Amino acid sequence: MKPATDIDPRIRRTRRMLHQAFFELLAEKDFEAITVQDITERSTLNRATFYDHFPDKYALLDDIIGGSFGQIFEERMKDKSSSCPEGMKQLLLAVCDFLAGHVSQCQEHQRQFAPLVEARIKTVVREFLLVGLRTQDLSEADAELRAAIASWAICGAAMEWNRKRSMPPDVLAESVLSLVGSALWEGGTAYDKNV
Repeated sequence: MKPATDIDPRIRRTRRMLHQAFFELLAEKDFEAITVQDITERSTLNRATFYDHFPDKYALLDDIIGGSFGQIFEERMKDKSSSCPEGMKQLLLAVCDFLAGHVSQCQEHQRQFAPLVEARIKTVVREFLLVGLRTQDLSEADAELRAAIASWAICGAAMEWNRKRSMPPDVLAESVLSLVGSALWEGGTAYDKNV
């Protein structure tokens, strides 16, 4: 994930205008009713500029979700490794933070956005896990499979937690990581708290 500070200021400004227009329109009508034309008119940008940045409104929404989750992810994951228990716990807590804060703010649109949110979270989690798995003595195929299994488990558990909120997020993190650790590391040895 490229940090926002590495993006040209003009690109950041244009995307900010498109994001703002999208949110304003979303307050007025259903996502499916919003068109690229609506977004460009509201943002005072032309369609060519929109298409220079995004192929469609779904990509714009994905960028918004990615940016929001990316901020929380970066804050939680500073100097954390995907191959240590604390890094894994912070990863799951970042997902919980995002779901609790940002998804719950858009309750009326949550059902529409859930698949996009889930896909984006799984991608970020999977990529983070792959970094740690590639340092182990695993084939690329094995590392990919383990990262996929763990990202689905982490995302699914966090989404279920967000629906029910039956336990504190740190308790969820401990429970999930004790289960997911064995999928990531042979016998769960890398997740052993005594390591």
